[in-house]
Amino acid sequence: MNAYLQIHPDDNVLVALQDIPVGTDISFNGHNIQLQQNISAKHKFLINDILEGDPITMYGVLVGKASKNIAKGESITTENVIHDANAFHEKDSSLEWQAPDVSKWKNRTFMGYHRADGQVGTRNYWLVIPLVFCENRNVGVIKTAFEKGLGFSPAEVYNEQVTDLVALYRSGDLEAIKNYEAGELTETGKRNVVFPNIDGIKFLTHEGGCGGTRQDSDALCALLAGYIHHSNVAGATILSLGCQHAQVSILQESLKKLNPAFNKPVLVYEQQKSASEFAMLSAAIKDTFLALVEANKQTRKPSPLSKLVIGLECGGSDGFSGISANPAVGHTSDLLVALGGTSILSEFPELCGVEQELINRCQTEEISDKFIRIMRAYENQAQSVGSGFYMNPSPGNIKDGLITDAIKSAGAAKKGGTSPVTDVLDYTEYVTKPGLNLLCTPGNDVESTSAEVGSGANIVLFTTGLGTPTGNPIAPVVKLATNTKLATRMKDIIDINTGTIISGEQSIAGMGEEILEYVIKTASGEVHTKAEQLNQDDFIPWKRGVSL
Repeated sequence: MNAYLQIHPDDNVLVALQDIPVGTDISFNGHNIQLQQNISAKHKFLINDILEGDPITMYGVLVGKASKNIAKGESITTENVIHDANAFHEKDSSLEWQAPDVSKWKNRTFMGYHRADGQVGTRNYWLVIPLVFCENRNVGVIKTAFEKGLGFSPAEVYNEQVTDLVALYRSGDLEAIKNYEAGELTETGKRNVVFPNIDGIKFLTHEGGCGGTRQDSDALCALLAGYIHHSNVAGATILSLGCQHAQVSILQESLKKLNPAFNKPVLVYEQQKSASEFAMLSAAIKDTFLALVEANKQTRKPSPLSKLVIGLECGGSDGFSGISANPAVGHTSDLLVALGGTSILSEFPELCGVEQELINRCQTEEISDKFIRIMRAYENQAQSVGSGFYMNPSPGNIKDGLITDAIKSAGAAKKGGTSPVTDVLDYTEYVTKPGLNLLCTPGNDVESTSAEVGSGANIVLFTTGLGTPTGNPIAPVVKLATNTKLATRMKDIIDINTGTIISGEQSIAGMGEEILEYVIKTASGEVHTKAEQLNQDDFIPWKRGVSL
């Protein structure tokens, strides 16, 4: 295993692939470098001396500038480097893309749920959704009733643990409580036996629908419509209070906008028009049960891989993200696009500094102009409240080597591979064009994952270097570790280890192909991701105020 890596020939920094002690002499491309300090794995050190104001280059792009003189062999940190990134402008060149060889997947299929509108789902869920936070408690009542009655509830190990501890407390054995060890958490799988063709009932509680701006409630309705319209959803039960901003009529308009011929079953109950809360909930439970009977008649059938829509996401990124998991996922995206499928790259604050590359990859000027317009509006909004994209990296990102937003962005963009950009979507817009789509979302991983699924992703590939347990209620989230230490330490949340790229055991292309095979098995229901097994059903709508 090499101790360091130059990502791009134009870079003036090297990335440490393992801890390298102070005083180590390194000979690199004619440069003799003696390390001025201990360099931790994932961090970067300079190839040559630079002066205050000089550029820092990684991935072949500007990612920062020196805030003081820095000697070769010295680590770059937030103490000596500040964010800087290249400006962007209108499309000035076109992409000539060499698609990867996908001949061995040409006749492959996955087993999916075929919907009347032509979409194909990787799962078959029923949704229960409140239009306003006032109905969250009532959704909770329905959730408890169905989870206990149908066996969709999570593993009972934690309930059993509390029961055991209560018994020990009542016996007066406090020492036994201190020494108590819970049993292993096992895969829950599909415990429901009443409706074997239904993967679950999912409950999308939230804190919106009223009290904020009308724009936020409209966006919420558009996002919820995307979930109901989604290929992984058979139908939905909607609870409305009645007086809130997020009216049933707005949701219905949003559904018609997605599909004028929309015909999935949507059951609506408005509390302020009901005889009583009990009457409303009883009717909702009975009618939902009858709808489940019909939804259970749908079965998996072969489908071409072109019906897959993968979300490209990251969270808890580290200094290895841009050289292991992200480019591997990018190759998977390229393979799927070459097969006629669709991928979605989001997190616009984490595309800072690589905008021009993406602009030039856009198929038309109309698409690139939309990307420019949305990016500039988002950045201006952030700056108007005293923030900016440069403030995106979290303390965890910085600790593990991502010290500027441009460094983080240059690595994050690798998830999008190299294929042309076929469309740019604003928040809540639904995918309609195969190929790579850019979707405007915050960098926050739950808000972004929620948005990708709301725009049609029926599987999400989620890379993480620090360990993030994010999942989604209706789309399988495949978690990919950027490094082997994480994959070993947090094996309960990690599905795939791409750390073998860092160790030299696997190539980026080879790992990308392995990921595609895993996606096909997951899409067919042969594999349930760790997030699914743990019932990690994260859902956070984006209030269109500033959220980085």
